[in-house]
Amino acid sequence: MRFPRRTRVGAAVAAAALVTGAFTPAAQAQQQGGTVLRVALVQEIDHLNPFLASFASSTMVGRMTWEFLTLPSAEDNTPAPGLAESWSTSPDKLTWTYRIRHGVKWSDGQPVTAKDAAYTFTRIMTDENAQEANGTYVENFESVTATDDHTLVIKTKTPQASMTALDVPIVPEHIWANQPNMTDPATDSVPVVGVGDGPFLITEYRPNELVRLKANPDYWRGKAKIDELQFISYKNSEAAVNALRNDEVDFVNRLTSTQFDTLKNADGVTTNKATGRRYRELIINHGAQLLSRQPIGDGNPVLKDVRVRQAIARALDPQTLVDKVLGGYGQTGGGIVPASFPAYHWEPSASERYAFDPAAANAQLDQAGYPRGADGVRIGPDGKPIELRLLGRASEDFAQRASDYVVSWLGAVGIKVTKQLVSDNEVDDRTNDGNYDLAFSGWGTSPDPDYILSKQTCSALPAVAGSSSSTAFFCDPEFDRLYAAESTEFDPARRADLVKQAQARYYTQVPSVVLDYDNVLEAYRSDNFASFTKQPASTGQIMEQSGYWGFYGATPAEGGSSAGGGLSGGAWIAIGAGVVIVVAIAGTAAGRRRKSADDQE
Repeated sequence: MRFPRRTRVGAAVAAAALVTGAFTPAAQAQQQGGTVLRVALVQEIDHLNPFLASFASSTMVGRMTWEFLTLPSAEDNTPAPGLAESWSTSPDKLTWTYRIRHGVKWSDGQPVTAKDAAYTFTRIMTDENAQEANGTYVENFESVTATDDHTLVIKTKTPQASMTALDVPIVPEHIWANQPNMTDPATDSVPVVGVGDGPFLITEYRPNELVRLKANPDYWRGKAKIDELQFISYKNSEAAVNALRNDEVDFVNRLTSTQFDTLKNADGVTTNKATGRRYRELIINHGAQLLSRQPIGDGNPVLKDVRVRQAIARALDPQTLVDKVLGGYGQTGGGIVPASFPAYHWEPSASERYAFDPAAANAQLDQAGYPRGADGVRIGPDGKPIELRLLGRASEDFAQRASDYVVSWLGAVGIKVTKQLVSDNEVDDRTNDGNYDLAFSGWGTSPDPDYILSKQTCSALPAVAGSSSSTAFFCDPEFDRLYAAESTEFDPARRADLVKQAQARYYTQVPSVVLDYDNVLEAYRSDNFASFTKQPASTGQIMEQSGYWGFYGATPAEGGSSAGGGLSGGAWIAIGAGVVIVVAIAGTAAGRRRKSADDQE
């Protein structure tokens, strides 16, 4: 689905209306009063429909709106009760029973029951268009039934170790059963997505501008300490930082190292550096294909050769990217489970690691039969020079800076690379369709490794081009064997070993190069908000958690200016003046994507 950009003419009209005292969203918030938390959003929203939402920003909004059966605790990421107050499994581990808590209501007054949960999972199991975001969670489900209003029974085909980590928002059946077509734009509208049972409820959605939520007064854990939560769109982190400095937003994340270091000394601002749950990668189009094994896209065929992919890995210097591009705020990559989850994280040994070694990369390409031409560029089997396209987001600081390094490093081993920094939408469309050679990407992971591993399996290949089911079109029988083994293993130590073996297999086949694990760099107006809940406690992040704790736990500061907040009049006037850096309308509408670049969840 595509949303139109808001035109400058329309923005100017809105600003003019503000000047003349007409109604605006900011004026509404000020008139209504209450405490407003304004969060800068430098990622796009692809969908608010939780069956389709893929971007980290979108799933974050969903976590605020709909409760889960269980969710990772704020303290240490271990499974904690959500809509399910308790759970148990049969001796053969094939039947799971969840006790759904009493007294929870949807925001329209209807009771939340086990039937809503059964409907949610069954809809994903039976509706192909509802599988986009969370289909991998239910692939092993045999049946899901509500034996009464407070008992949910899930039967699996084989034991499934991730049954306390089902990151699937439970929706109201009486609303969503009336939506037969999941791809209908109406499924992103407030009348549909506004009925929830989470800590916040969606009240307004303006694509590329604003998502407004109000605190749910009947939330079962208790009403939040704030009255309203606003996600305000900005073109990039620089625009968001300027808004933070001007007290036009209260919270910003995804800061660059320079921005973070500068904000450390800013008046009224507190910074937070956290261990991240994301990995950043360079995906390599080694042969994009559909589930039917039909090839798609226009990737360079030389990338099907694992020796070429391994040589590319040896030609890159991730430590330089960490030092020069990330300013030291990160660590070099290894496996696809970040170091913030140590039980499942895998690091290659010194002998296994693709260390930065141009000489070794050159030797491997020589031995593989890719000689250099007269101009130094290597020649492929078709007799043509090996020329690759490097795809990245023009709006992303990392892509802008890291692309020059990659072009230089690969050029040094005889691979000509042309960087193509384009719009977010174009990155999404081209990577969806397999029309790329190399691309900067990345994924957010959960405390349980099953989901991120499942996205690398053959069964995750898309049924049609443009699907978001696979991360890098990887399909490898040995990886699949290891994934199947870990997903049915309940012994923690043995499961961890299998998870690490699967990551090691992925590493040797190089469908992507995991470049680093970024630190999370955030900042907030501490003159407006005294504290936020971190996940995990003390060392974790505030925004884009595996739960909703960060903003649900926001505590206003004594005497702060957050009461009656919202977009300031100055910000809206600036829209009309063309001062884009302080507006809430920048950015582009998100295309359907398997969560592109940093936005993948």
